Amino acid sequence: MKNDVVDPARYADMFAAMGNEARLRVVRTLLAAHPDGMAAGDIQAELGIPASTLSHHLEKLRNEELITVERRGTFLWYRANTAILQELLGFLYAECCTRNQAVKPESFVPLCGS
Repeated sequence: MKNDVVDPARYADMFAAMGNEARLRVVRTLLAAHPDGMAAGDIQAELGIPASTLSHHLEKLRNEELITVERRGTFLWYRANTAILQELLGFLYAECCTRNQAVKPESFVPLCGS
């Protein structure tokens, strides 16, 4: 990822979408359910978020492409968009770990359980 083609506003919008406790919990829950994802009702049951509120949060995350949605009959099935989340982490990684070594790359290995 080159700095001359990076759109910081795009990443700021993604971070803003996750800058809410409920939405951050949704993303983490969907990451834990990866790659299968979860039905909206299952997310609601697990997180204890009212349906109308959850719908708003899911829409905000979907608008920023942080999650995907697929209709399966009468159910909406949500998944974390791991490609976009990896891109978002790469945006941070490019600055903190490569250019100025503010964070050592090997410090991420323990976080990922590898």
